[in-house]
Amino acid sequence: MRAVFLDFGSGSRGDMDCTALEQAISPWRYYQDSSEQEVLERIKEAEIIVNNKVFLNREAIFAANRLKLICIAATGFNNVDLSAAAERNIPVCNVRGYATSSVVQHVLMLMLNLSCRFLEYQALVKSGGWQASKYFCPLDFSIEELSGKTLGIIGYGELGRGVAKVAEAFGMNVLIAEHKNKPARSGRTAFDEVIGQADFITLHCPLSPETRNLISRRELELMKPTAYLINTARGGLLNEKDLLHSLSTNSIAGAGIDVLQEEPPAKDSMILQYQLPNLIVTPHIAWASRESRQRLLDQIAENINNFFQNKPFNQVGIT
Repeated sequence: MRAVFLDFGSGSRGDMDCTALEQAISPWRYYQDSSEQEVLERIKEAEIIVNNKVFLNREAIFAANRLKLICIAATGFNNVDLSAAAERNIPVCNVRGYATSSVVQHVLMLMLNLSCRFLEYQALVKSGGWQASKYFCPLDFSIEELSGKTLGIIGYGELGRGVAKVAEAFGMNVLIAEHKNKPARSGRTAFDEVIGQADFITLHCPLSPETRNLISRRELELMKPTAYLINTARGGLLNEKDLLHSLSTNSIAGAGIDVLQEEPPAKDSMILQYQLPNLIVTPHIAWASRESRQRLLDQIAENINNFFQNKPFNQVGIT
């Protein structure tokens, strides 16, 4: 066994083509998931380790005697002890830009579902409300167009730029938020101004000590009561308790979130207990189109090929 994928099931439902991986190195061992106890045994002879959510700690990295490369099947790299990898001179690489189209699509899907009142109209049809209507077109819930609305983007990297491009195609006015508590640079708008002016706000920044609870009660109270909040980035960016308060009191119009502070959530999660249709929750799937997941595997294979050919390979952590 030269290569091992510790949690292949996190990105495949049996619909992935592993040809590129097999051509890059072989043989492979694919595990659907790996517990902390199973990791040490499964990696001890591996030259290449691929992991998505499974954590590679110091003990694991030093136990893999033949290890040459760690490939993270994601962009974030907080699931590898980079210090330990550096001490062993083991390079670590990630994948980048593979999920842009999928995430952009998901953001617009959430925006459209909220503005078109999709959940309410689906419930109306299923409950017989349309069938009992006096009119061919029941107007129980007010529908809004995206055209002419202002979209505030917080985090203007690859994903933020992708959302901006599609939003402009819908006829939206796009505001790019400056970092919180920083003076606005050219082409950016002050953070609080974006929060207060936007009809939709979408988050695309990484989670860090500076961005944790970036959107809490203060920011939610600055938003228009007609505004919507979208979060497909990281759950920790948003204070969930404050969000539920704003939704239940109609301080904002609604929210669409794909990420939670705890994932998978507990059965008694306060977010999942909320029943009103002004909140849409999806299970961290914005990135997960079949095409996106295939690009992820193919980029891992490309990283491996480039590593063996002494070419750049998305290295992180050590230089």
